[in-house]
Amino acid sequence: MKKKNQSNIWGLVARLILRNRILILATIIALTGFWASQWKYMQFTFTEANLLPDDHPENILYQSFVNTFGEEGNVIVIAVEDATFFSPKKRNAWRQLNDSITAFKEINFVLSIDNLQELTKDTQTESFKLETVKLSAAKDSLGLLKFKQKLFLELPFYNNLIYNSETNTIRTLIYMDPDIVNTAARKDFIFKTFIPLIEAFEEDAQMDVRVSGMPYIRTLNAQNIVDEIGLFILGATLITSLIFFLFFRSFRATFISLIVVAVGVMWAFGILGWLGYEITVLTALIPPLIIVIGIPNCIFLINKYQQEVAKHSNQAKSLQRVIVKIGNATLMTNLTTASGFATFILTNSKILKEFGVVASINIVSIFLLSLLIIPIVYSFMSLPKKKHLKHLKNKSIDYFVKWMEDKVRKKRINVYIVSLLGLIIGIIGIYQIKISGSIIEDMPKSAPFFEDIHFFDESFNGIVPVEIWLDSKRENGIVKPATLKRMNELQEVIGEYPELAPPLSVVNAVKFAKQAYYNGNPNYYSLPTTQENSFIYPYLSKANGDSQLLNGYVDSTGQFGRITTFMQDIDTDRMETIEEELKKAITKIFPKDRYGVNITGKSLLFLKGTKYLINNLILSLSLAILLIAFFMAYLFRSFKMILISLIPNLLPLIITAGVMGFAGIPLKPSTILVFSIAFGISVDDTIHFLAKYRQELISNKWKIKQAVFAALRETGISMFYTSVVLFFGFSVFLSSNFGGTQALGGLVAVTLLMAMLANLILLPSLLISLEDTISNDKVLKEPKIEILDQ
Repeated sequence: MKKKNQSNIWGLVARLILRNRILILATIIALTGFWASQWKYMQFTFTEANLLPDDHPENILYQSFVNTFGEEGNVIVIAVEDATFFSPKKRNAWRQLNDSITAFKEINFVLSIDNLQELTKDTQTESFKLETVKLSAAKDSLGLLKFKQKLFLELPFYNNLIYNSETNTIRTLIYMDPDIVNTAARKDFIFKTFIPLIEAFEEDAQMDVRVSGMPYIRTLNAQNIVDEIGLFILGATLITSLIFFLFFRSFRATFISLIVVAVGVMWAFGILGWLGYEITVLTALIPPLIIVIGIPNCIFLINKYQQEVAKHSNQAKSLQRVIVKIGNATLMTNLTTASGFATFILTNSKILKEFGVVASINIVSIFLLSLLIIPIVYSFMSLPKKKHLKHLKNKSIDYFVKWMEDKVRKKRINVYIVSLLGLIIGIIGIYQIKISGSIIEDMPKSAPFFEDIHFFDESFNGIVPVEIWLDSKRENGIVKPATLKRMNELQEVIGEYPELAPPLSVVNAVKFAKQAYYNGNPNYYSLPTTQENSFIYPYLSKANGDSQLLNGYVDSTGQFGRITTFMQDIDTDRMETIEEELKKAITKIFPKDRYGVNITGKSLLFLKGTKYLINNLILSLSLAILLIAFFMAYLFRSFKMILISLIPNLLPLIITAGVMGFAGIPLKPSTILVFSIAFGISVDDTIHFLAKYRQELISNKWKIKQAVFAALRETGISMFYTSVVLFFGFSVFLSSNFGGTQALGGLVAVTLLMAMLANLILLPSLLISLEDTISNDKVLKEPKIEILDQ
């Protein structure tokens, strides 16, 4: 009765589709037009991915810091390493470049060797005055030589900030307007104004300018994402359609499939715009994913249609059977795939939630498009010719199927041994996996701006800021001698780490003041002693409060201060070690009852976010496995069948994790998606095989061996086709400039290939080996839902 009821349901669906062809096509065209109208609302991300939820303590801490001191990621840096820099021609060219940048409305302030200021002592007013370094305006060779000597020998305040005397590197700090740094205006400025200016300068002055800083890096990185969307869509379309044609040898079938995925991609972009989600490195993967996932739907539907045509050459009957017999199994496979992606919705990460929402909606959409478009379009066409049906008896595919049958029939022990070895190696490899929390880990290594990142790592110890936020718990407490002494002690600890840049804080300004008190003698660039405080601090109290030296490092009340350093691109373990050691030093130097001290900054925020995502990965993967188990329980009502169906899908994931460990591929925001994506897709093969196995089990009167081999022969071809398409489809991501996207594509491709072999060899072997226990399982013989013939 259940089988009849379900058959009636899908029979009704088939009649509705085939009897309302024009209406359905018109509806699809109208919806496609609507989604296309939403493209204008698509927006590209202008900020770093915030991997933590807004209410996470680390996020709250960072936002409080930004609210106190302003945006930390608004600095662009340019630098030149040139032994002849202080020649009149090059020095003048650099001055003109800095003047041009200063004039732009998008720039708040430029700190360069052209506007360096030094403190001088005014004995009459007993105060310090800020004056521009006079020699900075020198234009002749002798004057420039004197300026170079003064800069490198007499102004230690600017060491590693504006210059590096060891490498003859000169740097300019460009502070962008914080109000535009996270908007489209930043992109326009970088591409239309800043980069053309730098390129013109390099050509005219014959100097190699190095450029970095978070606004610049984020802009070029985001543009790489945009550029790759088109590349991925084109690559996925070409490679999947080529493979499709090689399998089916039919331009018509290939063209119909391309129509389906093209409409699916249009819908995907429209849904992104309609929901108002930004295009990030994750959501950029959705359109090509729809192509890769949509083509297998087309394969199953078209392959079944051609099988039916080959049997009885009745088009109407063939189209109806395609919907009735393939509809249910394909629905279940797409639901399981969508469920794998939908588990990301349950995480607290915004970027993962958006990815999960859009991906799951579009997977269901591509299923509906496949189910509607393919039968309707074929209903308007003539029957396939005999040459288009030859692939059904392809000798190479037959050989592959017979090879699998042989392994299942005669070499099951070998299959189990290989699987066990894979499991052991995978588990060993898992313990080798490392976590990467580097903010620039996934950036394109071949891009020129990435080379510049390493240049600044070597010359100025990094460009990614690390902030130490101090609360003195009293007004003007930061500038008290006792607090300055503690801050200086912490800065000395920071200076011991070669991975960190020399820190900058109000301490440096006070040291500069002492040097000024002693008439600019660089030997006195240090904190005043207790005795010196009595006659230097009166000068400081009368200093100009608007000094750029103090601006941004002490808040208006004097209660809060910051110590800024920069971190090189280092591995996560070392990053965590430095953080823990700094926390210990902070605890030792600053009594908790008198000071509140926290470490923050984008680099540490990204590290915490990565750890948070990994925890969410475990949750989402566990939910995906649980969800699939419920699907199997609903279909078979057998605990043994649930275990049997999960084994060939979990084993490839374990092996892939092992490969990551041995190959040194770290867990990071991109690669942690591999497992949920691969599991959600690979379980499709399990459902297709078990669906056919269940039908053959009934036909063969519960003779498991006959049912297994019949199912293997029937589903093997389609599963092989879809797995090959998925393998090469995900391999398209290997063309990416982003290391994370490359790893994602390669790992998912290999995982799905292993999953195909596991479902076609290990799964049948398990069914046969457990023949007695399965055949005695009464709940299996009376399933809650009958799965129809494929």
